[in-house]
Amino acid sequence: MRIVIVTAGSRGDVAPFTGLGRSLLDAGHQVAVAAHPSFAALVDGCGLDHRPVPGDPQGLVRDWSRAASPQEARALTRAYADGLADGVAEAVAGGADLLLTAFGPAPLSRAAGEAFGVPVIGTYLAPAFATGAFPLPNARNDDGLGPEGNLAAGRDVLRRAEGLFAGTVARLRARLGLPADGPSAPGDIRPVFHGFSPLVVPRPEDWPPGVEVSGYWWPARPDGWQPPAELVDFLQAGPPPVFIGFGSMAVGQGERLSELVATAVERAGVRAVVQAGWAELSGCGADVLAIGDVPHDWLFPHTAAVVHHAGAGTTAAGLRAAVPALPVPVMADQPFWASRLYRLGVAPRPLPFKDLTAEALGDAITACLSEPAHRRRAAELARQIAAEDGAASLLAHIGSERAG
Repeated sequence: MRIVIVTAGSRGDVAPFTGLGRSLLDAGHQVAVAAHPSFAALVDGCGLDHRPVPGDPQGLVRDWSRAASPQEARALTRAYADGLADGVAEAVAGGADLLLTAFGPAPLSRAAGEAFGVPVIGTYLAPAFATGAFPLPNARNDDGLGPEGNLAAGRDVLRRAEGLFAGTVARLRARLGLPADGPSAPGDIRPVFHGFSPLVVPRPEDWPPGVEVSGYWWPARPDGWQPPAELVDFLQAGPPPVFIGFGSMAVGQGERLSELVATAVERAGVRAVVQAGWAELSGCGADVLAIGDVPHDWLFPHTAAVVHHAGAGTTAAGLRAAVPALPVPVMADQPFWASRLYRLGVAPRPLPFKDLTAEALGDAITACLSEPAHRRRAAELARQIAAEDGAASLLAHIGSERAG
């Protein structure tokens, strides 16, 4: 079966689908990942086909920060969304028997699937259906709302997400000759498989049928990858360092954050591996090494703790590695995952990025490392997660549909 996985966004929005794609490949399917051009090497390196989808999310974030007016920012967003829509349609037109779609581009995937007669399955990396159990990630308010308040907050999140692509979806449907009033929201797709562990977010009882929590889809490691010699030497030269990285956050703040991190590391008396990310962090001092992209499944087990922005993928990698975390959430779904880490007992209270200072970061690192319960709980949870097979239920569904 020819399966196309459609995703968009930063590396954290792409990497898990390389692991899912490899599982599908091992099951005998042909697999392509439709993603931005900057991820071609990642996708190809994992043995999967890459179908380019226009867009540069890092450039978009940079241009947003420089926009002279709200109108200019909206024009940038529209151009990005329209390019994404064209790319999704072209990726599907290139041949597919089944589409798997991330949450963000799901309305576009739904329209393209309808136009070309290809079934669509949702493969979402964060909870995407309103529930009374908790407010969805990106809720405007998530403080003690109760079941009804949680449900209302979740519905608000979904309305805002749907509105983001509403005009683009309408233009795409018209271009593809589809009725204007067809269903297109991410929640209209069935079935949906969520790629996180039920130990981290159990499936709410009030979710509709056909919506599952399947377990993590671990990113594949590119074929032939070897760690940089400089990193190996640094790890061997002293005690396990703390990892510090903010992923795709804090564009343009590299100089300030690099100095802040160096001071915090000195204050905490630890060594650190700092991932440059979109902020372009650099290393300052003999006890700090700056690196580029390195597979977290290799690096994190060599660390004493991971300090990160609490994106879904980095959160998962830290849990897998059995090391404590210090979440520093910035925006979007990150406060949700940061709160989960705290409630799971593998992290101290989150340190919001807006409150980040060298003193606060240094003290929080010390608190994270000095509480043995964090490491014990991390090790226990990692053992349980390792027993899960996140791709199994999706593979079984695809197999049953194929047989039918």
